[in-house]
Amino acid sequence: MTSSVYTKIMVATDGSEPVRRAVETAVEIAKISGAKLYGVYVIAYWRPLIAYPRDVGWERATLEHFRAEGKEATAYVENSAKAENIEVESVLLEGDPASEIVDFAEENNIDLIVMGTHGRTGFQKFLLGSVAERVVRHSKKAVLVVRGKTV
Repeated sequence: MTSSVYTKIMVATDGSEPVRRAVETAVEIAKISGAKLYGVYVIAYWRPLIAYPRDVGWERATLEHFRAEGKEATAYVENSAKAENIEVESVLLEGDPASEIVDFAEENNIDLIVMGTHGRTGFQKFLLGSVAERVVRHSKKAVLVVRGKTV
């Protein structure tokens, strides 16, 4: 039995262990609903506010490292989905993670965004921010946040 409530589901992944619970949840919902699954990894860009000498070689190497990490993270989504005969597509984006996730969902008519959270609280959350929190706040799409372990 399938449902027409969700036809396109996006799972945002960073490849971490706590986020794997979100991937499992997204796969299960896609399986039940017959939805297509998008595994999305965002390469976060940041630039310091002060000017600094640029090392283009270092920047290129760093970008390649994150692209490889993104391919590995989305491959986990692909393998999990394919094991359940779910149509899946991997997507690598670059920019501010929350903005890219919200924009991708809007531009691709995603019905549900599934995200994991690392469970950071207090000062850690203040320092690192919360992508999931910003997506929930700014997305017009439904967002399911799957809690990882508390650190």
